[in-house]
Amino acid sequence: MNKMPEHTTGGGESERAQSAQGTTAQGMTGEGRLATVLQVLPALGAAGGVERGTVEIAGAVVQAGGRALVASAGGPLVHDLARVGAEHVELPLDSKNPLTIWRNIDRLAQVIRDEKVDIVHARSRAPAWSARAAAKRTGAHFVTTFHGTYGAGNHLKRVYNSVMTRGERVIAISQFIAGHIRQLYGVPSNKIRVIHRGVDLDRFDPAKVTAQRVVNLATDWMLPDGMPVIMLPGRLTRWKGQPVVIDALGKLNRRDIRCLLVGGDQGREGYRAELESMIAARGLNEVVRLVDHCDDMPAAYMLTDVVISASTDPEAFGRVIAEAQALGRPVIATDHGGAKETVIPGETGWLVPPGDADALAAAIEKVLSLDSAQRSTLAGKAIANVRDNFSKATMCAKTLDVYDEVLGVRPPV
Repeated sequence: MNKMPEHTTGGGESERAQSAQGTTAQGMTGEGRLATVLQVLPALGAAGGVERGTVEIAGAVVQAGGRALVASAGGPLVHDLARVGAEHVELPLDSKNPLTIWRNIDRLAQVIRDEKVDIVHARSRAPAWSARAAAKRTGAHFVTTFHGTYGAGNHLKRVYNSVMTRGERVIAISQFIAGHIRQLYGVPSNKIRVIHRGVDLDRFDPAKVTAQRVVNLATDWMLPDGMPVIMLPGRLTRWKGQPVVIDALGKLNRRDIRCLLVGGDQGREGYRAELESMIAARGLNEVVRLVDHCDDMPAAYMLTDVVISASTDPEAFGRVIAEAQALGRPVIATDHGGAKETVIPGETGWLVPPGDADALAAAIEKVLSLDSAQRSTLAGKAIANVRDNFSKATMCAKTLDVYDEVLGVRPPV
């Protein structure tokens, strides 16, 4: 048996460990020892949806009185775990090497036994193979979250992906993903729990984004006063649809607007150069700007007149569109995937066919023609839509319900 991996803690570790001795898990609510949940993912090095959701659920477990552990290869968000009172176990779970995956079974099994883990929640494929075997070996409950379509072009790929369907409960982050795993992997509906990604309404609250923050960002990006601003947030990769936006702006033939493509190229220098060439060829050098990174996305949304998601492949959920609506921004998204669930067409935004630059151009023109009363009405509906359906609090509560369900303290839905 390997030595217990070192882990960091948000405090009270020995007290929680002592209270776990010789007791039975009682779920996330109730008397006695409350559940210990171990979430497993490759790393905590980026503030993506998987990583941020892991931290948020860990905080919810701690707030409910349980104990939250996260196993990963580490990264900057380990500090966020400590702030919410969770603990981190550093393991090489970012590796896809079969030998490392095999060795991680023993490592995770040791953590499960030593820390009296009740539920193992896997959030990514490679570590899920190790986590599933370790949970089976130790008798811990096993839950998964299916975060994307993962690409399933051949049989071997589908087999590799299928570990994410082998939890006692499979959390799908949208109805679109639920349908995908039913159709492609044959997962029965009674095993799937749809829990949409949640927006942090404390952070994405228009009342909390100061005018100075917006002004500072506009100054940094050298945006002229009075010009409408269009933004497509998302890393520079072809399926995010940046070329469709550039084509649409070329069709608009307007020079009194500015468009921001916000996101790093992550080494895709050739694609970045291709976009720059497209912009120049359409005479849009003064209109379209590539922005590598933004540390204040709430302020970025607030300075825009319309937020676009032009993804040519379906988004599993579409965090950008939900965040923008939370701040009352008009949105345009492609009419497939998770966007069909988050946008109320004609009320909180517009849906256009994927890859259709003409339809996108028409939608942009429509948004920019809204008067102040129409924009105010839309903002109210958009904010209510997110607060009612896509909040972090709702996501966390529903996830804790799943934990209670597998522990037998909550009847199946």
